[in-house]
Amino acid sequence: MSDRVLLEVCIDSVESALAAQAGGADRVELCSALFEGGLTPSAGLLEIVRDRVKIAVAAMIRPRGGDFCYSAEEFAVMECDLVMAKELGADVVVLGLLNPDGTVDAERTARLIEIARPLPVTFHRAFDMASDPFEALETLIDLGVERLLTSGQEKSAVEGMDLIAELVQKAGDRIIIMPGGGVTERNLQKILKVTRAREIHGSASGTKESRMTFRNPRVFMGGQVGPPEYSIKVAKEDRVRTFRSLAG
Repeated sequence: MSDRVLLEVCIDSVESALAAQAGGADRVELCSALFEGGLTPSAGLLEIVRDRVKIAVAAMIRPRGGDFCYSAEEFAVMECDLVMAKELGADVVVLGLLNPDGTVDAERTARLIEIARPLPVTFHRAFDMASDPFEALETLIDLGVERLLTSGQEKSAVEGMDLIAELVQKAGDRIIIMPGGGVTERNLQKILKVTRAREIHGSASGTKESRMTFRNPRVFMGGQVGPPEYSIKVAKEDRVRTFRSLAG
C-alpha cells in the first residue's frame, strides 16, 4: 500500500479551489454555504471550478441546512441537482439522507446512487447523526457507496478517532472511511495514526478581508448569527500545502 494519503479539501469558491489545487490537494469537495455545513453549489460555481482545476471535484448534493430527513419536494430537488452535477462534470457526488429514526434512508439513497452512476458516491456526515453507526455502515456498504465521510459521531474527528478506527477496521476494503471535521495541522497526523485511514478531509481555511472600502456598520445581510460581513473564509494554499506534507 502506498504511504500517500489522499487529501480532500472542502471549499465553496473558485478562489479556494485554485488554492487547494496549488497546495497539493487531490480532490475538492465543492459546496455553497459552508457556514451551514455545506449545501449544493450553484451551476455557475460548479461549471467554473470544473473548468479551472484539473484535480477531482466532488459536488455536494444537499438542498438545505439542518437535519438530513427530507420531504418529497426536497428529494425532488436533490434528484435534479444531481443530474445537473453530472452534466457539469463532477467526478464524485456527495450526499446523505436519514429516516426519522436515525437509520439511513436506504430507499432514496439507492435512487440517488442510481442517478449518480457511473460516478462514485460519498455519504457525508449525515452519518454522524445516525442512531447506530455500525448498522449505518453496513447499509451503506450494501447500497454500494464508495466512501464515508465522518467525524466519528463527535464534534471533530480527533474526538471521534476511536469510533473512526473501528469503522476503518470493520469496513476493510468494502468502503473508504474518510475522517473529517475539525482537522488541523496539530491533529492531522494523530488522526491518521489512530484511525489508519487512507483519505482525510479538511478545509485548510483562513479569512481574508473584503475589498470594500465603504462599510455600513448598521446592516448585516445574514441572520442574527453569522460570519463577519466584511471578511471572507477561503482555503489557504500554504495551509493546504502543510496538510499535504503532514499527510504523506
